Amino acid sequence: MLVLTRKCDESIRIGNNIIVKVLESSSGHVKLGIEAPRKIPVHREEIYQRIQEENKASLVPEDFTPDILKNILKKG
Repeated sequence: MLVLTRKCDESIRIGNNIIVKVLESSSGHVKLGIEAPRKIPVHREEIYQRIQEENKASLVPEDFTPDILKNILKKG
């Protein structure tokens, strides 16, 4: 992990087209501005984790059992 120190109005550039700028810092909180192409998703970590969990859950139904797969394969 790269660790950098930045002051308000200073930026970090990631690659050629992503800029992270410190907008404000107070009371233990930092407000960041992120400029990135629309095709690059930018999420808070907790939102990203929720999306990943929902994607995994949508792959396999909760009531899925090996017997169901056997029946599907027999029909095919």
